[in-house]
Amino acid sequence: MRYSDGKAIAIVTGSAMGLGYELARQLIAKGWFVAGVDFNEERQLELAKEFPADSYKAFVGDVSDEIFVKSTVADLARIGHIDLLINNAGQPSFRKPTAYGAADVDRCFKGLKGMILWSVETLKACGEQDLKIANVMSTAATRGNPDESVYCATKWGEKGYTQSLKAAYKGSSVKIVGVYPGGIDTDFYRDSHDYVPLEKQHTFMSPAELAGVILFNLVNEANLTVSDILIERNYR
Repeated sequence: MRYSDGKAIAIVTGSAMGLGYELARQLIAKGWFVAGVDFNEERQLELAKEFPADSYKAFVGDVSDEIFVKSTVADLARIGHIDLLINNAGQPSFRKPTAYGAADVDRCFKGLKGMILWSVETLKACGEQDLKIANVMSTAATRGNPDESVYCATKWGEKGYTQSLKAAYKGSSVKIVGVYPGGIDTDFYRDSHDYVPLEKQHTFMSPAELAGVILFNLVNEANLTVSDILIERNYR
């Protein structure tokens, strides 16, 4: 069965909630077939019911699990050519510098590991041709922030990986886009309300509006590529 007859194929990691959900939803509205990847099985079952079967396929697993990544990409490659990979998945840990432990480091670095694994497997599946990879990071990749030392280290690593991919595929049909959003009003901060209180969180960017801005730059008919997307919220 070809889930994507006549449709371009996109992979969106971290698709269950927040920005990932909005990216998936808006891509589907534009006529794309989306492979949504997330560890939240309950939410993925809900999305499988919310979206048409020929527009969304849910994959449940850990984005940093190499076996899961390989099997998922192989499954999609049998459907058709993968046109877009959005590496969006990631988990934060906001602590004072001396409060970080190994578990916090592992939690933050899953996003970087997943970004690398999904990029590698998708590039191989596409024969390193006709693919756009968008790596969603954070403005934390552009500066150091207090109480975010390990999180910033991860994002700086993701930026380095993104820039290196750009250099490797310069002049080819593989396009690499770095996406650097500021704070987003999502459950991303649910375990850190001592650091980002709810009243502050609710002043952050709308995930729906942010997804719209990202896709406006990422998916269009123009013969050009926006290579870096830095998006800050308005302060009012």
